[in-house]
Amino acid sequence: MSDLGKLYQDAILEHHKAPRYAAALGAPTHSAEGNNPLCGDRVAVTLFVADGHVRDVGCEVKGCAICRASGSMLAEAIIGRELSQVVATSQRFLAEFTPAPADGGAPGEPWGQLGALLEARRYPNRLRCATLPWEALQRALGAAP
Repeated sequence: MSDLGKLYQDAILEHHKAPRYAAALGAPTHSAEGNNPLCGDRVAVTLFVADGHVRDVGCEVKGCAICRASGSMLAEAIIGRELSQVVATSQRFLAEFTPAPADGGAPGEPWGQLGALLEARRYPNRLRCATLPWEALQRALGAAP
């Protein structure tokens, strides 16, 4: 498979063509937007949080296949989960896109389907496409660095 083919793996194309939870919630408890003016990607994350769990999520993305897939995969990864797990997962995911420590760091848990997005690390101009929905999620939850 070519390098470009790896970037647009089947999972990414599937989520791009049929994004999950792609509509904004009518009465969210949390929300945030993000945009990348360099490429035009725009994201709106809306959440309904109750009893310490993400009960519903909407992640509207107008942008490239990677950004749309990232938003869709994010929504699937967080729905129904405890808020502390969601914050930890988003922080861990975004940390995957920062330079590794000199010792290589400790390997984390496998990413499953989200691992397809990690291929964007090889393309510096696509990093923000993969991370923009996750950055908006962190802002929505007040967990932004």
